[in-house]
Amino acid sequence: MPRGRLIFPFIVELEQLDTEAMSHDPDGDGDKTSGYDSVFREPISVTEDSDDIVGKAYRVDRCTRVRCQIEDQEFEAIRQVLGGTSPDSAITLVFHFKDLEAANLVDDNGRATVRVNDRLAKIYDRNEQLIETIRNPPGLFVTSATSAGFGLGKHRNLLIVKFGEREQGIQSPGR
Repeated sequence: MPRGRLIFPFIVELEQLDTEAMSHDPDGDGDKTSGYDSVFREPISVTEDSDDIVGKAYRVDRCTRVRCQIEDQEFEAIRQVLGGTSPDSAITLVFHFKDLEAANLVDDNGRATVRVNDRLAKIYDRNEQLIETIRNPPGLFVTSATSAGFGLGKHRNLLIVKFGEREQGIQSPGR
């Protein structure tokens, strides 16, 4: 049964948090035993020296390339903040479930494994020529992922994923 197709597809590289790889000791002989806090379900911060108050988030990602359609986008629109200006970016990507399945991004229950906090890293054209690398920080992270396209046969066809940047807070000295 035909499931439809994307219009003007691109290829994107997604970076998904790899909690299994993060379960290893992130600071060698330090006091940390895992890079992932299972209680708060987030990466831990690792300090590089005793003067470092905030630390750097320990994050290990799994990269996956998948076809999608790029919808409305706003890259680095300038927003005024107390300390000057800050770029503000957002983008919506539409994935077809057959492409997600081919990229191993659908679980055994048929749900997409694209989750909040997955990061958009790169955008390629159909010939896999790099178009853009997304700066991180601030990065573009999944803020919502919604199934759509019900009614075209007996399957849902699309996953609509919205990406937005994270607000930048206080950074450790020297970052």
